[in-house]
Amino acid sequence: MARPDILPARPPCQLYLITPPAIADLSAFAERLTEALDAGPVAALQIRLKDIDDADVLAAVQALKPLAEARGVAVILNDRPDLAARSGCDGVHVGQSDASVADARRVMGPNAMIGATCHDSRELAMDAAEAGADYVAFGAFFPTSTKETTHRPEAEILTIWQETVEVPCVAIGGITPENAADLARAGADFVAVSAAVWDHPQGPAAAVRQFNQVLADAF
Repeated sequence: MARPDILPARPPCQLYLITPPAIADLSAFAERLTEALDAGPVAALQIRLKDIDDADVLAAVQALKPLAEARGVAVILNDRPDLAARSGCDGVHVGQSDASVADARRVMGPNAMIGATCHDSRELAMDAAEAGADYVAFGAFFPTSTKETTHRPEAEILTIWQETVEVPCVAIGGITPENAADLARAGADFVAVSAAVWDHPQGPAAAVRQFNQVLADAF
């Protein structure tokens, strides 16, 4: 058995950026997204748009995906494997009321990144992992204005998951620069953030810099 002091260290927790659920001016938001992505490392961008037509979702992907791709950021569409495949996204994130992980895999193919919302349930997460999910998401850990939530897991769920399962986990829900470090130390491989970036008083670039500094200093 390898000595504990020479075991490989867990990679640092990374930033997973989510768009606002509504984008009034796509061109203006593209500029803000560019500022955010140029401010520091972002592992993934989830395009999460609610209550809009398919054509508008596809238009948003067409406008935003090249900005992320140019910076090596994975592009994940929320909810819709069909639109994710059609628009050439790197992956899709499905909730418990959306397509299943298995269905998403069939639509997206073997190389796509499939993520699954698992709320506060290790059982749901295990089911998703066994179905082939590339990551599972737990949350909401804190109150959030981005979406209505009813589940509030404890940070311990990240620790238990990290110690028992190899599939990466994402922490989501009300995450700010003030509380992100605790979730990173608990075991989150990624922290998913939205309002804390787009509503940051100093702008999205300042938010990304602050998050990355906090995550770098978490250990």
